[in-house]
Amino acid sequence: MSTTGEPSTAQRLVGDIAPKLAELTDDVLFGDVWDRPELARRDRSLITVASLVTNGSTEQLVGHLRLAKQNGLTEAELVEAIVHLAFYAGWPRAMSAIAVAKRVFADEKQPNE
Repeated sequence: MSTTGEPSTAQRLVGDIAPKLAELTDDVLFGDVWDRPELARRDRSLITVASLVTNGSTEQLVGHLRLAKQNGLTEAELVEAIVHLAFYAGWPRAMSAIAVAKRVFADEKQPNE
């Protein structure tokens, strides 16, 4: 649940059709799992990006690439992870993921209009 009064990303994306899924995303996934001290958020982001690339989950990859950068990963590190995964997850998945990364990184460099 968002503490700012603004709807969370999960609430905006699916709260109207699946409020319980949004609640679980906010409270359990991002409110508990992501805050466990055994792994740094940076490490969790790298694992999550790798998992999304491996699964071909490019729609979810957009937000998690942004979050990974907020959690301290560089664009170069994220690109290198995708290149490395090409040999484990498959070339098509890596090519799809790198296209998403290229778009996300370019969007972040665009001046706000």
